[in-house]
Amino acid sequence: MNLNRRQFSLALAATAVAPFATSAQEPKFNVNVTGDGSKPIPISLSGFTGEVASALRFDLEVAGCAVVSPEQAVVLVHGSNGAKLEGYVSDRQKNYLLTKAYTGANPRQLAHAFADDVIFALTRTRGIAQSRVTFKGKAPGGTGEVFIADYDGHNAFAVTRDNAIVASPSWGPGSEWLAYTSYKLNNPDIFSHNLTTGERHIVARYGGSNLSPAVSPGGRLVAMVLSKGGKPDLYVADIRGRGLQQLTNAREGVSSPCWSPDGQSICYVSSEDGPARLYRVSAMGGTPQRIATTGVYNATEPDWSPDGKWIAFTTQRGEFDICIVPAAGGEVQTLVAGQDPTWAPNSRTIMFSKRGRGGPMSLSLLDVPTKRVKDVPLNLGNCSQPAWAR
Repeated sequence: MNLNRRQFSLALAATAVAPFATSAQEPKFNVNVTGDGSKPIPISLSGFTGEVASALRFDLEVAGCAVVSPEQAVVLVHGSNGAKLEGYVSDRQKNYLLTKAYTGANPRQLAHAFADDVIFALTRTRGIAQSRVTFKGKAPGGTGEVFIADYDGHNAFAVTRDNAIVASPSWGPGSEWLAYTSYKLNNPDIFSHNLTTGERHIVARYGGSNLSPAVSPGGRLVAMVLSKGGKPDLYVADIRGRGLQQLTNAREGVSSPCWSPDGQSICYVSSEDGPARLYRVSAMGGTPQRIATTGVYNATEPDWSPDGKWIAFTTQRGEFDICIVPAAGGEVQTLVAGQDPTWAPNSRTIMFSKRGRGGPMSLSLLDVPTKRVKDVPLNLGNCSQPAWAR
């Protein structure tokens, strides 16, 4: 089959998904993360059955596609599954962009691999279907444990068995270990946890609270909030808790640190000037600077996008809302009701927690450009404080 990419690009351009550049060699969407009215990519999905079909639909819809009839679709995603998965992506003129076979894993894993290849073929951006998240899960009447699951909620398992309050899990590099707070020793202490060996080390166990560990992108440092000095302040140390350095000395306490993707700065929350606001400070120390959130006067739970462009955060104006703001500060965009935002590796998708009417907290996925939301199917009671492996 001959690949006519120019014709395929022109067909995709007719969908007005978002501004993008095309050439005779490579079709490429330039997806804008700002939620400026971009439309989903209309695709059809045919030939797949059972778990593969449902997993593919979930993955592609989360990634910004809308599954429609073949007559309405601009992109045709088709194939078959059995002993192996065969997948194809073409336009309606049968110009093929992707043809590939997948073996050597279970059906769901094969579907995720194909979905990621579909998204890369269409957008030249990394897919997220094979990624994982960590979060706090709490069964009714329980205290909560740290869990890990596939991003779509499948294959969930408990990392801890502390039978104690846990909070704020954060990934280390390579998704090989976590840092989190646990009351296992009858005090809110910070632990590191090797996911291969199960080995745990105490990172911070000072008098008072030891909270909100955030691992730097390189994995060398952990930012955390300690009240060892009498009030909560921001500190950094290495993963064993050595070389502790205090970064803030705020009149009011600080909370919720997160790292810039280059590891040079830390964003955090402080009520230094009244309502909770976002600040940034160098990881080496220095004078903190406020990050302007124009239109919003209460900003908490920040998370810095992996591409460095955006900070997602929670605000409360009657209810909790997820917002984004340029990393340098500026006009805020309110996206959806919810809290605890965490960016996916693609800097396009956000996972967050929300509370149903009278029900427990649950996790959902937001495609930022289209503002479409899909719920994550979990049956673990209250689920909150997600963090995406990157």
